[in-house]
Amino acid sequence: MSESTPNTEFPLDKTNLLLIGIGAATVVIGFFLMSGGGADDVSSFSEEVFSFRRMYVAPIAILAGYGLVMYGIIKK
Repeated sequence: MSESTPNTEFPLDKTNLLLIGIGAATVVIGFFLMSGGGADDVSSFSEEVFSFRRMYVAPIAILAGYGLVMYGIIKK
């Protein structure tokens, strides 16, 4: 029988890890953009919940971050 040497090479290189790190940071920033602005009084309604930043910018940043992480994983 032939002896095979185990492959000890890491499958992701520096570019992949950089893309994954940037994507993860983008996801975290998106969640920070979505947070905050709660009402001081429980019985009052705050229109700040439906701000442009929370409704559009934050979800787009989160999805872009997840997409960048996925691209960083599958990039050859």
